[in-house]
Amino acid sequence: MALVVALILLVVLTLVGLAAVRGTIMQQKMTSNFSDRQIAFQVGEAALRQAQITVQGVPTPVTTATLPATIRNCSPGSGTVCLANPLTDTTLPPADIVSVPVGSFNANSGGGLAAGQPKYVIEYMGNFNAPTPTVQQLSGCSGYAPCGLSNTADYYRITVSSGPTTAGTDRATVTFQTMFRR
Repeated sequence: MALVVALILLVVLTLVGLAAVRGTIMQQKMTSNFSDRQIAFQVGEAALRQAQITVQGVPTPVTTATLPATIRNCSPGSGTVCLANPLTDTTLPPADIVSVPVGSFNANSGGGLAAGQPKYVIEYMGNFNAPTPTVQQLSGCSGYAPCGLSNTADYYRITVSSGPTTAGTDRATVTFQTMFRR
């Protein structure tokens, strides 16, 4: 009788141990996925910063002649139909998808851990009326910097992908989009 009780206790302890191991393995997988997503997000942020610097270098006023070839003209008068996610647009010229070079703004911050080089698309959306600045925004004005009291502003849409968006990859990729007013 004692032998049967000991065997039953041994089976119960084995099942509890296996459940604990399975829970630990699941936690490790979740941690790995979270870490992979964070690396992808950081690489995407580096590409976003690079795209913002590119936009800041565009001469004003913006015309078709002054717009760089890597920036797609999606302004109302351009006649170009631009999708919400330009990275899935089959009509987008390949030259408009810019890959961030290795080492620029530490775009390879994940080292060899990132899924791939980040890429971005900049689209010029047009010149529109800018919202009236608040008192808090105007409080940063000084004699050395313009206060930005212009009634209009140029708007750019920047779409960033942290790596390859092909199906079948087991790595996390992050795609995000922002509007940039200048």
